[in-house]
Amino acid sequence: MNCHGFTLVREEELREAGGRVRLWKHDVTGAELLSICNDDENKSFGVSFRTPPRDSTGVAHILEHSVLCGSDKYPVKEPFVELLKSSLQTFLNALTFPDKTCYPVASCNLQDFYNLVDVYLDAVFHPRIDENVLRQEGWHIEADAPDGPWQFKGVVFNEMKGVYSSPDSVLMEECQHAVFPDMLYSLDSGGDPAVIPSLTFEAFREFHASYYHPSNARFFFWGDDPEDARLARLADVLAPYRKREVRSEVPLQPRLSSPRHLEIPYAASEGEDADKAHVAVNWLLCESKETEEMFVLNMLEHVIAGLPGSPLRKALMDSGLGEDISGCGLEGDLRQAYFSMGLRSIDPKNAAEVERLMMDTLADLAEHGVPEPAVEAALNSLEFMLRENNTGSFPRGLAAMFRSLSDWLYDGDAFAPLAWEKPLASIKSRLASGEKVFENAIRRWFLDNPHRVTVLLVPDAGLAAARQSAEDARLAAIREGMSEKEREEVVGIAAALRLAQQTPDSQEALDTVPSLGKQDLPVQNAVIPCKVDRENSLDVVTHELDTLGILYAGLSFDLSGVPSRLLPLVPLYARALTELGTKRSDYVQLGFEISAHTGSLGAGAVVLARVADASPVCLLTLSGKCTAEKVERMTALMREILTEPDFDNRERFTQMALEEKARMEQAAVPAGHTLVNTRLSGRLSLAGRISEAMNGVSELFYVRDLIHRLDAEWELVRADLLALHECIVRRGGVKIDMTADASLLAAARGALEALVAELPDREVPACAPEFDALPGAELLSIPAQVNYVGLGLNLKEVGYRYSGAQAVILRHLRMGYLWDRVRVQGGAYGCFARYGRATGAFTFASYRDPNVENTLRVYRETADYLGNLRLSDADVTRAVVGAIGDVDAYMLPGAKGATAFSRYMTGETNEERQRIREEILATRLSDFHDFAPYLAAALKKAVPCVLGGADAEAVAGAEGWTVTRVL
Repeated sequence: MNCHGFTLVREEELREAGGRVRLWKHDVTGAELLSICNDDENKSFGVSFRTPPRDSTGVAHILEHSVLCGSDKYPVKEPFVELLKSSLQTFLNALTFPDKTCYPVASCNLQDFYNLVDVYLDAVFHPRIDENVLRQEGWHIEADAPDGPWQFKGVVFNEMKGVYSSPDSVLMEECQHAVFPDMLYSLDSGGDPAVIPSLTFEAFREFHASYYHPSNARFFFWGDDPEDARLARLADVLAPYRKREVRSEVPLQPRLSSPRHLEIPYAASEGEDADKAHVAVNWLLCESKETEEMFVLNMLEHVIAGLPGSPLRKALMDSGLGEDISGCGLEGDLRQAYFSMGLRSIDPKNAAEVERLMMDTLADLAEHGVPEPAVEAALNSLEFMLRENNTGSFPRGLAAMFRSLSDWLYDGDAFAPLAWEKPLASIKSRLASGEKVFENAIRRWFLDNPHRVTVLLVPDAGLAAARQSAEDARLAAIREGMSEKEREEVVGIAAALRLAQQTPDSQEALDTVPSLGKQDLPVQNAVIPCKVDRENSLDVVTHELDTLGILYAGLSFDLSGVPSRLLPLVPLYARALTELGTKRSDYVQLGFEISAHTGSLGAGAVVLARVADASPVCLLTLSGKCTAEKVERMTALMREILTEPDFDNRERFTQMALEEKARMEQAAVPAGHTLVNTRLSGRLSLAGRISEAMNGVSELFYVRDLIHRLDAEWELVRADLLALHECIVRRGGVKIDMTADASLLAAARGALEALVAELPDREVPACAPEFDALPGAELLSIPAQVNYVGLGLNLKEVGYRYSGAQAVILRHLRMGYLWDRVRVQGGAYGCFARYGRATGAFTFASYRDPNVENTLRVYRETADYLGNLRLSDADVTRAVVGAIGDVDAYMLPGAKGATAFSRYMTGETNEERQRIREEILATRLSDFHDFAPYLAAALKKAVPCVLGGADAEAVAGAEGWTVTRVL
């Protein structure tokens, strides 16, 4: 069959993909299209290119940013940003991998979807990439005067400085390089900051010319849009092209004949853990296209490392050699898979012992067999994951695209990675026949595999300063090697870039970017079913939705009776419920039972704020999901966890505390903006302060102190855990929340109500929160070359009353003012602004930012910007469309239920949400101007908080801020 110049190569009905799957090939260029037609309203598209790097300049990564900076049809500086401002997109981004670059989009609105597809297709094939684009997105010399000071700047340059400031990111990158020493995976496709300034404009343009051609492209469509329109759209785009031989093959890594060991330094502070190293042992595995073997390896990863009681994880943690597991586990996104695992925060002298322990544990499993409960748990976990297909906020179609690319990208089978029923059935049959599937895999891929590389990351307290000194020396050498005229040219180039960045697009250019109008927007909010029944003071909240036979259920307990001093212990207590064991089952058995009979079961705390008065709503929720036939078993596990906890295992609890500490420290650099935002929110409302105590810097310091107390004061700690349990797990105030279809809700309700009836009926008075005041202006000090710059203020305190127009204003600030000044002109990787409607807390935070003072200045000038803003009606409409896109964010059924429950708990009614929607749709330019005075008044009391290194310390010292050392 031929259609629009495409020939049908293969066609199948795939139940796993929910419909018909066709592979088309373009007759002229040879471009391939995988077209999946099903009933998913969240339509997805992607175009992917093989982009093998030749060095570590980050050219593939920089180009990924740059092609979205204007094209022939859409000659604005950043059509990507214009789409973010004015689209109902459910996904809009681009991603660079070690061997490919992908441009995916998704939307539930058909016209919006077509707009996104058209802009992305023109962007990748006809970008207007000039030298200023490379300077902005990649690197340039920022110079205000011929004699200095000079510095390297660029969005990707600063992003990768942030990556190289994170020990865990460095470890994962070095492990990949070590496993693939002889081919392109040994290079950093993201870009090494020390190498990025070597990228020339000629090499930049040549990379695009080489690889961004239809003959090297793989197109993907998914959803309920008409297939004929897919082919017609692509045919028009591909019409000017002819077939070309593109040499983009990804070779296989030759297998090593013997194990290797590498030692790599990382930037550490001079604090408590300055002598701690990180180690990971890495094995090269099979090709990722071997679908059944990859399923075996996925299950094997769960068997040996997926749970706290999994044999390899348990052996490592029981050894006491480190604080938490390191490595990325099973990595299957490359042509060849590899497995990476080890320990964080070890004594460097113990690296060989860690490796020996891992090999001995694996040998024992191969010889004596994998425990049957672990096999059952792994099989159920994989099958549940595949059948549920819960991709969270990430579109299911794009998840399918990336699965398919694991074989399709390397000229293999585009269908095989999607068709999981057959390989799963084969593995089940092999296990049923008595085949030692996992024991044999351990021998083949771990014990008898000489392609093993151990990477030891060792601390170097002077490395961050040395890197900065080397960068400064490089710039000095460049400056000294130039004539006066050449130096003036550098200053002129930097000035020209700033002028280009500050010059707005013409209205004519902006009008080329397709956008929806207000007439395209639904005037009514989508209402999530939420029924509340109250019997004997028990609230049962149900959401009747089609969940494909899965029950999502939770029991939420009131935390208002928890004393303030114990709030930082709540996250560890929540983990202890499912990870410490019960009177009936130790934590190993309990973990296997949970994994064998549920899709997940765990506890966690959440802090919300009531819409009416901003009072905190603090809950601990034990939530799980299971299939209909497992409802009784999941409820029995909940009962065991809640009524028979065992807090006696000091050794296991110590492991958990060390893990908690390590994970918070690990997240400090990659998620620094979150830590800053949490700290700021803690100063702005009571709900924020409680959340900071349980999720922020305060919790990290509490856990560090707790670890020191565990040996001498274990009985006191255990008493605190028991006290938490007594004031949390009780019948009074508990709420049942369930999401499923009507029959499953009816079947599950009785079991959960019976469980609640068995809980202790004790009264616990609410505790008045008592906290020490957080510092004012504050630096959270870490050894990093980038910063996360925040500013917090409260709008309620200056009399602001929330209106839906604020959502439009916030959208415009994020994607307009802050994007232009902090990201584009300032060189930060990102910048955010958040507003808590109930509390009035308004926070700014930047991400991987080379600046501190300039970013704070931008924040403080926001009110002036809004007060003098001039926008056309079309500009306001774009912001309105984007704000409605935020309100109407696409959610899968489980997320819908959770969202509706949160709205119920905070008192957010459908009527209130509809009023806000109408205010959004009615927003005018005057609303921006009216908001400005409130923001100006609140900014007068704004308090900064910055997470950063040496540059931030200089600012903190000059401004007299409190310095709090985090790492």
